[in-house]
Amino acid sequence: MRLDGRRRGGTERGGVISSEAATAEGRVEVRDLTKTFGSVTAVDSLSFTVEPGQVTGFLGPNGAGKTTTLRMALGLITPDRGTATIGGTPYAALPRPATRVGAVLETAFHPGRSGRDHLRVYCRAAGLPTRRADDVLAQVGLTPAGGRRAGGYSLGMRQRLGLATALLGDPRVLVLDEPANGLDPEGIQWLRGFLRHLAHDQGRTVLVSSHLLAEVEQTADRVVIVGAGKLVREGSLAELRDESAGTVLVRTPASAQLAAALTGAGAAVESTAPDALTVTGMTTEQVGAHAFSAGVELHELRARTTGLEEVYFRLTSGAEQYAATGGGAS
Repeated sequence: MRLDGRRRGGTERGGVISSEAATAEGRVEVRDLTKTFGSVTAVDSLSFTVEPGQVTGFLGPNGAGKTTTLRMALGLITPDRGTATIGGTPYAALPRPATRVGAVLETAFHPGRSGRDHLRVYCRAAGLPTRRADDVLAQVGLTPAGGRRAGGYSLGMRQRLGLATALLGDPRVLVLDEPANGLDPEGIQWLRGFLRHLAHDQGRTVLVSSHLLAEVEQTADRVVIVGAGKLVREGSLAELRDESAGTVLVRTPASAQLAAALTGAGAAVESTAPDALTVTGMTTEQVGAHAFSAGVELHELRARTTGLEEVYFRLTSGAEQYAATGGGAS
């Protein structure tokens, strides 16, 4: 499947697929998805949308229902209620699904088979030309190791082999569960650029589940955060940061004096240390002006910058809950 405007299927205008049709074909929609295992509700009325042309991070503590959601989206688990569709169609009903969706939930391979032969087996199963094996090996940087037995691959190489498998059909949509697991810093940097290239330059839909919050912050355009099977928040990173903006951090040896002046001017002030204050309801310029008027010496004055990790902790009830789950996502 090509992504240069001449792909098969969709609504075409003069042989070129329309941008509206391409967007619709690559859209992943989860609506009211629910799954219960015995007395445990793993996914509870979950709804969100993943758009093409973006990397979307799928985040949540262990047990939040992320893997169950991905498995339902890929037709591996039947939901009790609700739908998960790719381009408006459930995965099980897609014609030649390998050319529409590439997924990596677990990397499985025969340890005695070479990486290249592993990919060729998948090509034959999906009805794809076996030359695609060499194409995707080159894409993920595994060409030199293609002839080696996969059983001797490092964890990071296995992750690349899994990604190569997902890319065999040149799919419009990629669904990846912890793709950076086992990669060294150089490999993580490569993966970051690769996923952003697929989304931004080629218009593909990339949904990535990960527990590496700092890496998601550098890679993703949007995030879907879940907790206890429910949607906690969906939006762009910029939107999430804006919601937590508006706080000014101040350090001064006269914290009590400055706090009184700022409170009297209508700001909300909290003492976080003997010489430190957090101020909401004022800009840094306004805080500085009040400090100058009060004759208060300042050692630090800056707007608070909010990272994804802080937003995540706040939305999932704090770092204590995160730590209690083992500090990761599944």
